[in-house]
Amino acid sequence: MAKKTVNESIEDKLRNLFALQTIDSKIDQIKILKGALPIEVSDLEDELTGLNTRVNKLNEQIEAIDDRINKHKENITTAETLSERYNKQLDDVKNNREFEALQKEIELQSLEVQLSEKRIREATEEKSKKAEMLVGTQEKVALKNSDLTEKKEELESIIEKTEKEEKTLTNKSNKQRNKIEERLLKAYSKARNAYRNGLAVVTYMRGSCGGCFNRIPPQMQIEIGMRKEILACEHCGRILVDHEIAGIKPEVVA
Repeated sequence: MAKKTVNESIEDKLRNLFALQTIDSKIDQIKILKGALPIEVSDLEDELTGLNTRVNKLNEQIEAIDDRINKHKENITTAETLSERYNKQLDDVKNNREFEALQKEIELQSLEVQLSEKRIREATEEKSKKAEMLVGTQEKVALKNSDLTEKKEELESIIEKTEKEEKTLTNKSNKQRNKIEERLLKAYSKARNAYRNGLAVVTYMRGSCGGCFNRIPPQMQIEIGMRKEILACEHCGRILVDHEIAGIKPEVVA
């Protein structure tokens, strides 16, 4: 489609620029809406990876504690078996030295039992704390999984709903661009790329630029309303249009 000729009125040029801005702003809103959710989904997935790693680590630690408890139980069984054997051997001792040696072994095995029982109590207490931490972490995993499912469904729903609208708006934007001469289109694109909100065409509110909010001189406000030339904010370079073109009620000055 051919570009509009230079005979097009300033007012038409301003209206076409503002119409393009309106379409592009709607596209920007869709991208913002879609853009936040993928980040949230990604953050939740990363958090879940960390939590699942913690769950696995806690399970391994609890398993290691169980192994330690079982080994101490085996030590107790061994010590009790030896004590029983030594006690039987006391009946067959032939001298005091043998008796004292057996008594010493029995005492050592008794101490071994006491030590293992102490280690079992300590390990059981440690296991209880780890198990409590595990339950808390698993609860967090369940909550995060629920959040992740919800966010994914929301994202899929938004993509499904906005994909057609975005495509339609993009086609409208391309058609609208064909109505604007190259020089103005370059200025428009330059201004859009310069600002995060993508606003290149704005009106003024309460005597200030709708883009950078710097004061616009009263004389310039009058010139904007006359639509005899395309004017830009001297502070931010955005193209300025009057309230009627922007589709809002003029400000009433008291």
